[in-house]
Amino acid sequence: MDSVSLTHGVLTLIWLAAVGATIFALIHAVRQRSDAFPAVDKLTKPIWVTILVVALALLVLAETAVGLLGLAAVVATGVYLADVRPKVDEVQRGPRW
Repeated sequence: MDSVSLTHGVLTLIWLAAVGATIFALIHAVRQRSDAFPAVDKLTKPIWVTILVVALALLVLAETAVGLLGLAAVVATGVYLADVRPKVDEVQRGPRW
C-alpha cells in the first residue's frame, strides 16, 4: 500500500466520521423540544437545525473534512455536540438529586 492510498483512506475515514457525527447531531437537534434551547441560553432550535443541515451539506459537497468548508462544518458540529447537546439534555432531564 503506497502512501497516497493510505492518506486517501485516512481522509475518507475522517470524512465519514464527520458526516456521521453531523447526522447524529442533526437527529438529536430535531428530536428536542423547542423550548429547551432558549432555556439554556443557546440559539433556537430552528437555527441549530439549519446550522447542522448546512454543515451536512458542506461536508457532502466538499467531500472532505479537512478543507475550509469541511472544517467549518466540523466546528459547527463540534460546538453543538460539546456545548449545546449536553445542556439541552440536562434541562430536559431536570435536576439530579
